[in-house]
Amino acid sequence: MLSQATISERILEVVRANPGCTLEEVIQQLPDVQWSDVFLEMHTLRRLGQLELYRTTLGWKIVLIPSQ
Repeated sequence: MLSQATISERILEVVRANPGCTLEEVIQQLPDVQWSDVFLEMHTLRRLGQLELYRTTLGWKIVLIPSQ
């Protein structure tokens, strides 16, 4: 299993490269990481204020929150 810091960094990389991407798109970009680990890390990043998730008709959209 990959470390949580590594998964978080990789998620943020994907979201930076694909603004407005969906949760499903992030999962597809990280095929070596289980979807449950991606979801858990996304939840952690959200609680830390680094990104936000919005429910749309196309799925969960991800938006980065700029650092102050």
